[in-house]
Amino acid sequence: MEGKIALITGGSRGIGFAIARALAQRGAQVVVTGRDPEHGEEAMATLRAINPNAAFEAGEAGNHAAMTAIIERTVQRAGGLDMLVSAGATGPIGPTPFAEMSAEQIESSFNARLMPRIFPVHAALPALRARGSGSVIMVTTDAARHPTPGESVIGAVGAAIVLMTKALAREFSRWNIRVNSVALTLTTDTPAWDRIFSKPGFENRLFSKALERFPQGRAPSAAEVAEVAAFLVSDAASQVNGQTVSVNGGLSFGGW
Repeated sequence: MEGKIALITGGSRGIGFAIARALAQRGAQVVVTGRDPEHGEEAMATLRAINPNAAFEAGEAGNHAAMTAIIERTVQRAGGLDMLVSAGATGPIGPTPFAEMSAEQIESSFNARLMPRIFPVHAALPALRARGSGSVIMVTTDAARHPTPGESVIGAVGAAIVLMTKALAREFSRWNIRVNSVALTLTTDTPAWDRIFSKPGFENRLFSKALERFPQGRAPSAAEVAEVAAFLVSDAASQVNGQTVSVNGGLSFGGW
């Protein structure tokens, strides 16, 4: 990936940071975004040790204008954009039975989880087209493919990303831009892991049961997810397009 420019939204922590590190280790110049400058500086301490040209941009992935400005600055600074990883989105509430959600929570959950995934793709498209080729990865959830109690809204948003991955891959192929997604399950070394198991409740009980069902005896790590994402976004996956790859340790199979 020497000479490639990669933008990773939500790249200051968790899955996004693990992907940014994997791309930087392969030679890419990475730009990560996040809402918290403090987390951004922590990420830079690691990423700039790998590539001194790594950069952090504070911004909300769900704000289209902010993402457009970040991409414009990235192009001006680095000379272009080759890869986008859309990994930044945090829902206002975790898994919750549908009957226990208010109308406001349902609406806010859709907006908070969906728009931060697709706005960066829309904002980055002109820069990717100008490059003459490119690759996009969106991070989604296996709840899109396998219904789980309490994850009706989370899964519905994930399913939207799976469908958009296929549709955008077809649309963008005219510009030689590939679009793929990585679907996650419970993953270690992430803020979500710490949140889930830090206190009792529905979410803790739900995922404690899931932990007991991994065929390999453990959940995947953020670094293992990042290896799959790094492959998909790379030229080595030039014939992989419109696909959603689950990194779930064999917890579930099948899908669409």
